[in-house]
Amino acid sequence: MIGQSLPRLEDRRLVTGNGQYTDDISVDGQVYAAFLRSPHAHARIHAIDTSAARAAPGVLAVLTGDDYLAAGFQGIQHVPMPLDAIDHTAPAFRESLTGSVYSRLHLPLPVDKVRHVGEAVVMVIAASAAQARDAAELVDVDYDVLDAVVLADAAMAAGAPQLYDDAPGNLCFQTQLGDRDKARAIFAGAHYVLRREFHNSRVVNCQMEPRAAIGVYDPEAGSYTLISGSQGAVRQKMGLVAALRVPADKVRVVCPDVGGGFGPRSSLYVEQLAVVWAAREVGRPVKWTGDRSEAFLSDYQGRDAMLRAAIAFDADGHILAIDNEWIGNVGAHTVSYVPMSNGTRVMTTVYHVPVAAVHISAVLSNTAPTAPYRGAGRPEANHMMERLLDLGAHALGIDRVEIRRRNIVRRDAMPYLSPMGLHYDSGDFAGNMERVLELADWDGFAARRAASAARGKLRGIGLVNYIEAPVGAPRERIEMRVLPQGVIDLVSGTQTQGQGHATTFAQVVVAQLGVPVDSVRLRTGDTAFVSVGGGTHSDRSMRLGGTLLVHGAAKIVEQGKAALAGLLKVDAATVSFADGSFRADGHAAGLFELARRLAKAGLPPLEAEAEFNGRMAAHPTGSAAMELEVDPDTGEVELLHYISVDDVGQPINPMIVEGQVHGGLAQGIGQALSEGFYVDPDSGQVLSGSYMDYGVPRAGRVPRMTLEFSEDPTAGNPLRVKGGGESGITPATAVIYNALADALGEGASQELDMPATPAVIWNYIQREQENG
Repeated sequence: MIGQSLPRLEDRRLVTGNGQYTDDISVDGQVYAAFLRSPHAHARIHAIDTSAARAAPGVLAVLTGDDYLAAGFQGIQHVPMPLDAIDHTAPAFRESLTGSVYSRLHLPLPVDKVRHVGEAVVMVIAASAAQARDAAELVDVDYDVLDAVVLADAAMAAGAPQLYDDAPGNLCFQTQLGDRDKARAIFAGAHYVLRREFHNSRVVNCQMEPRAAIGVYDPEAGSYTLISGSQGAVRQKMGLVAALRVPADKVRVVCPDVGGGFGPRSSLYVEQLAVVWAAREVGRPVKWTGDRSEAFLSDYQGRDAMLRAAIAFDADGHILAIDNEWIGNVGAHTVSYVPMSNGTRVMTTVYHVPVAAVHISAVLSNTAPTAPYRGAGRPEANHMMERLLDLGAHALGIDRVEIRRRNIVRRDAMPYLSPMGLHYDSGDFAGNMERVLELADWDGFAARRAASAARGKLRGIGLVNYIEAPVGAPRERIEMRVLPQGVIDLVSGTQTQGQGHATTFAQVVVAQLGVPVDSVRLRTGDTAFVSVGGGTHSDRSMRLGGTLLVHGAAKIVEQGKAALAGLLKVDAATVSFADGSFRADGHAAGLFELARRLAKAGLPPLEAEAEFNGRMAAHPTGSAAMELEVDPDTGEVELLHYISVDDVGQPINPMIVEGQVHGGLAQGIGQALSEGFYVDPDSGQVLSGSYMDYGVPRAGRVPRMTLEFSEDPTAGNPLRVKGGGESGITPATAVIYNALADALGEGASQELDMPATPAVIWNYIQREQENG
């Protein structure tokens, strides 16, 4: 089954409308929550008058941050600092130039100040959702409006408005990695030094399913239940346990079907905490479903990094050193520092860079918090390196492909230690690039460009190479049990939001145990039976979960051999297993037949558990090209052809991996060309708060695609998995911007803004024409 494009087992249920998402669920006696949200980016709360709201029809309670603290609870500890990519027992950033790494508990409702537009301030509980929303509008908050700061570099400037008194200069931390002194010494003697600034723009996490949550409280047991879509029920549970200050056995989290995650749904949200608290306050289950306007203001967002890059070349275009600065906009609350960790680790990507240094700043601002968003730092780092190579090639008069050939890490150099400390055990980087050039008909591009020019269009082609460093939560668990009814009951700590786990996990089990594919039942997303699990992110589910499936299945086989030997009174060493059956001494028993015999005899069932805690390194890699046309009269871009060769390791289900490439590319296209999240830099007001002015790409924007998979095998796990969830997103913005620069003429003094909307491109063309 491994390597087959098996149609997804879960799709019939989902496409026929039989999925069950959070908003589809109702609990007996439930009431409804609504939140009054801040209209200001930064303001002190002087007083909150809730009297009119409390008197409104259907209202059961009006709750504030003071009420929450009076109940004895504390804010969410998001644990923003990730574990190191190599040593999972240590933090990713061990030192801060500010003296400490800043992290602050995140209250569900603030008590002193609001710090971004859309922050929840008051919670209203009523008999209906409409009554709750109407009553929330009756709450009167007396604000003292303060100056706001929304750009990370501005937030660090002297005299900038301070979000928290104990965060010096709005800095969460600041650190230096690599040998900056050595890098600068190399720069002083280099043939050519290139400096460029890249603003990797902020994006909204546009899942199909808006966020929703149901809180239930059992007064007799003193226990809480949260029903809510997420990327990991166990992580949500641990956040609630800490905030509510209760033992772990007093909290249950249930995650039903989820309509998209992409990273931001890994972290606990204040609304999820608020509904379980409110359920205790009113003695009824409390349900909240957010709308799209709330999502644009309060969902955790992605990207938003200022990257100041410097690279030194010799006269032949060989990279000598890089010395970069990464300024990450954390937003108003310390949710995550993951993008800075991931991005700086892969900063040199697939190229040999003798010396590398980076200065990192994590900065608070009056904006919605940022969190890991598909790729989480890897696309940002790849964009920076690939743009630098194209710019360097132009300045040095070297072909774009040739400069990559001169610097790419060759396969015979494996294993390779990058200057940022990553060990690449496999990857044919050069081979992937050469295959992409062939598939893209790179040599025939000049004729296609001439044909476009004859029609008044500017045609460009871009090339990039990429690598990833999958990390994520280091702990995972699988439990397997063979049921007499002919079912493999499988419990996993990771869970799906559309990645097809029910299918791919079944394919692995079938390959190991020889059972029918429809006999595998995967259960996830409920801490009533899931005790350990890191959730889904960072290309970790099949890499870790698949490895544990192999180990668990091996235990099942050994148990089965011993069990049949006991039934037959023979030596277990004489029992064999193949094609789903055990054989010994002329007897044969299928796996499920043996399970039935054991049950009938009152013997223990065949079951196994497997757990992992550590790092299982693997490095998905690949190469991509994009061809496009620009209309110089309007700035409109038409994407013509995307070509990629991706080494995701061994694809368990190639069709599903292709789907992941499609989805990742679409998200990259959106960020590159249309998804502009704009905030007024003075007031902090959101200027793109709906799909009317935030350009999620439509299907027609996605170009023709030519996709291939390659594999330079990793020995890091038994299934040779590297990961395919981010292979479309990681090269996307870089390859589009390289193609745009080729169409418009490389050599402009500054980068195109991101996203490169038609207006941005048209103004760029006008400016460059004025500059000659």
